[in-house]
Amino acid sequence: MIGRPASQTIDGPAGLLEVVIEEPAHAPVGLMVVAHPHPLMGGTMDNKVVHTLCRAFVLAGWRAVRFNFRGVGQSEGAWDEGRGETTDMLSVVAHHLTDPALKGLPLALAGFSFGGYVAAQAHARLTEAAANRSELVAPSQLVLVSPATSRYEVPEVPPHTLVVEGEEDEVVPLAHILEWARPQGLPVTVVPGTGHFFHGRLTVLREVVLRHLRAVAATS
Repeated sequence: MIGRPASQTIDGPAGLLEVVIEEPAHAPVGLMVVAHPHPLMGGTMDNKVVHTLCRAFVLAGWRAVRFNFRGVGQSEGAWDEGRGETTDMLSVVAHHLTDPALKGLPLALAGFSFGGYVAAQAHARLTEAAANRSELVAPSQLVLVSPATSRYEVPEVPPHTLVVEGEEDEVVPLAHILEWARPQGLPVTVVPGTGHFFHGRLTVLREVVLRHLRAVAATS
């Protein structure tokens, strides 16, 4: 386990969900929720890439929330092939948006590998719901790291989405990411000389995400 604040549990659609909250040095500029890799392949919220995404957002001033999908760690329930895991993420978002400290602030979603698929699905559902109900918050940012395009039907995403991929990804090959991104005209940031888990390149990944967030903040 990577050093982090103690976890807590909140109510979820299939029972309790285990979450970890990391706060920036000052009042948050927004809320970020991140989804972890495939639960049946050892994925948890303590994955190093998930941790790196949280650190980048916290350094950019966001409150970062990570959680364990149903059936992982202290989260109750059982694997649901991505359907229930998406509702888990939506439940975590809804719970934290009730905090008055976040009222009127932007929402960002992020995900790694299978979690990238889940984050993209959650983004689409939240955006559609917000279009029909003005009181709901649509995500303003989406960050996907090696989303599982070779294994799942990852939906189209907004043109401002940050997609980061390892050049030598052995789990979700770069060619699959490009096949998914090409019809959307979606840029992909490729980190040379690294695989799916960004071994030895986590600092590079953090800086790529941090630069993106700071550039967006500078233009908003």
